[in-house]
Amino acid sequence: MTKKYIEKILTARVYDVAVETPLELAKTLSKRQNNQVLLKREDLQSVFSFKLRGAYNRIYQIIQTRKVNGVVAASAGNHAQGVALAAKKLGLNAIIVMPKTTPRIKVDAVKSYGAKTVLIGDNYDEACAYATKYASSESLDFIHPYDDSDVIAGQGTIGLEIVRQHADFIDAIFIPVGGGGLIAGVGTIVKYISPKTRIIGVEPEDAACMARAIESNRRVVLDHVGIFADGVAVKQVGKETFRVAKQCVDQMLTVTTDEICAAIKDIFDDTRSIAEPAGALAVAGIKKYVAQNNLSGKTLIAINSGANMNFDRLRHVSERAEIGEQREALFAVTIPERPGSFKAFCQTIGKRGITEFNYRYADDTDAQVFAGVQLRDGMTERLGLIQKLKDNNYPVLDMTDNEMAKMHVRHLVGGHAALKDEVLFRFEFPERPGALLDFLTRIGTQWNISLFHYRNHGAAFGRVLVGLQIPKADRKQLTQYLDTLAYPYWEESDNPAYKLFLSSPVKALPAGDAAPNQPAK
Repeated sequence: MTKKYIEKILTARVYDVAVETPLELAKTLSKRQNNQVLLKREDLQSVFSFKLRGAYNRIYQIIQTRKVNGVVAASAGNHAQGVALAAKKLGLNAIIVMPKTTPRIKVDAVKSYGAKTVLIGDNYDEACAYATKYASSESLDFIHPYDDSDVIAGQGTIGLEIVRQHADFIDAIFIPVGGGGLIAGVGTIVKYISPKTRIIGVEPEDAACMARAIESNRRVVLDHVGIFADGVAVKQVGKETFRVAKQCVDQMLTVTTDEICAAIKDIFDDTRSIAEPAGALAVAGIKKYVAQNNLSGKTLIAINSGANMNFDRLRHVSERAEIGEQREALFAVTIPERPGSFKAFCQTIGKRGITEFNYRYADDTDAQVFAGVQLRDGMTERLGLIQKLKDNNYPVLDMTDNEMAKMHVRHLVGGHAALKDEVLFRFEFPERPGALLDFLTRIGTQWNISLFHYRNHGAAFGRVLVGLQIPKADRKQLTQYLDTLAYPYWEESDNPAYKLFLSSPVKALPAGDAAPNQPAK
């Protein structure tokens, strides 16, 4: 197997459309991490992603053996542009099937290469099912985004470039993982040339299909994948990519949304370029790996795999980057409802920047404050500040890791509501014109909506927080009904952020006692 892939990578045809991207020293990040950190800048390709390598090599290899009537691909982004560009270069017609949720900027980019776009379904799986059926019925070639040996070989040329560009020993290469094509190709060639270099894959915590597969020694299908790093939002790794990856991957890491946002900022600080979430995975992985292993003086390479970022998403990234870098903490603090209490609280916080301060009067005894505080010393300072607040008899709840608080509550703080039988749910639904109306229509009119929060983050999926007034006798009926909607959902009725800031006024936490974090399910 190894010999076969080495030959395929060495003879892969990619440079008709791709360029050899630079391997750049990330000076600021290297200094902060106390290691030499290098970025492989695949975001500088003409389609702002590495995907054109595998797509072009696959199509080129096909036309060397037989006549090709045209090509079909299913993709919401980078693979779509790679196939469209490759087809144009080789004089072929291309049909790209994209989910209806695909942002207009990506649809327009594919059209700019002369490809025809077909918008089908709400997700990749639905688009892919249509594309494969269409390709078969029309005698066209389906170009898989990752589970194909020629695609894997095309991506493997990145590994060849890395070892040629950095002649000294490389301790580890960090690679974003979705379906597995990139890590299979790069891992195979790097291990052949430099067996002691560690190949480390990085996935989002909520889309870790390769990590699960390696752990289980079989491919698994995830029930649900996170939507933030949409470039790697894959429910199951490829059959071939998994077979190859098992032989060359040393370790898999998972990172949080906040850590990805912090990595996007790190890349910007060093390059003044903006990586897409999937493109920043490798940098996030390096930071976690260094912290876990207390490394210094090593040479670590991150493949910056893409920069197809919607401008609208920057708002969300900027909100979360400071938390991901552990430069900001979010607290719910109970303070006395009396003159001078805000000043006394700020004096306890000390000379730290206040990034957020949300409050509304609830009663004449206690006030609940939602506060964001700048940190200089990460977790150590965060824990120290919690202890200081407790020592000064401020009941405090650490909300830094509470997803509902970060996504919704911080924008809703404004008063309690004493409502009977209220339950709270978070939903995700495909984002497209009319999607919010469709969501509300599906929720129906059987139960009263008592709270609603939605923000558009420029992503393929919308996120909504909904309060419903449901008599206890109807709770089972509600759950059965929600299961029919086909929207992922989480009940948040017991989330402390909800109880402190949105539901019926509650008594303060016992003085000096901190409630545990309750991250989203």
